Amino acid sequence: MPAIFPSAEWLKTLEEKLNHDQRYNEIANKWEGELFFIIEPELSLTEELRFYLDLWHGTCRKVEYQPSQEAYPKAAYRLTATYGHIRDILTGKLHPMTAMLTNKLRLKGSMAYMMRNVPTVLDFVRCAQEVTSEVQ
Repeated sequence: MPAIFPSAEWLKTLEEKLNHDQRYNEIANKWEGELFFIIEPELSLTEELRFYLDLWHGTCRKVEYQPSQEAYPKAAYRLTATYGHIRDILTGKLHPMTAMLTNKLRLKGSMAYMMRNVPTVLDFVRCAQEVTSEVQ
């Protein structure tokens, strides 16, 4: 069931989607790496928002809504973007790879690994888009 982004319910719904979506499970079967998202305040978002996802071989082993940045200092990937850019990715107005290459979605971690795993990245975004009923 889709949920409103951003919310803890949305993140939990995404976790369930990732764990039960056969297409994602197959495409991401070689992916290894935790994602730590930092969404900078903009528009209707008035304070920083953070998400943590532990992704491993086509499954999502853990999610956390609003963890401290110190909680996961060794996350393989830290992705930072303004709320407007994340909103545009979730609504399909901004392609995620274009966002990374134009620095609208800033990556701390291996860009080479991301580029070798573009199908996984795109299918992760597809799942995120499918669980988003509306963006605040």
